[in-house]
Amino acid sequence: MQLDPSSGWCAGIAHCPSDNFNERPLGEVSLLIIHNISLPPGQFGTGKVQEFFQNRLQADEHPYFADIASMTVSAHFLIERDGAVTQFVSCNARAWHAGVSCFIDRENCNDFSLGIELEGTDDLPFTDAQYHSLIALTRQLQREYPAITPERICGHSDIAPGRKTDPGPAFDWSRLRAALAMSEEDS
Repeated sequence: MQLDPSSGWCAGIAHCPSDNFNERPLGEVSLLIIHNISLPPGQFGTGKVQEFFQNRLQADEHPYFADIASMTVSAHFLIERDGAVTQFVSCNARAWHAGVSCFIDRENCNDFSLGIELEGTDDLPFTDAQYHSLIALTRQLQREYPAITPERICGHSDIAPGRKTDPGPAFDWSRLRAALAMSEEDS
């Protein structure tokens, strides 16, 4: 995958454009937020995350959807269980993934962050394919946005404690950090 800085879109991955974005107030990207999602909860490969981020989720299709179908949310990227990466919002735009949030005394994290959703739940291990794609994508984003240092990669739970729990205890932060600390040739 290759990020085009002028468009903010990555080549070599699927694009599923969402209308749930707006302009960044300052154009800054200095934080990467890791999330998890599955729709319905605990079910994978349903295509419902894509429908949700495109405002096409049918409220009557599953009891869980009744409460969320009218929400307008998105993320920049989704990494599915098989490692496939889909982009929903340009990295140059403000996706609506963080909600009420704060990082180092700075509120409204959507203003300066990128959001990556991993298909999964808090308690189920993520796949090797997901880690492989997450590491490759994170490296690509760090090349383009050098302000995304290791200290500025966090979970949704870190910026919205008490409100959010993802990516959850099953996410292996040490695996991600160790891989990012290695050169690409060594990994």
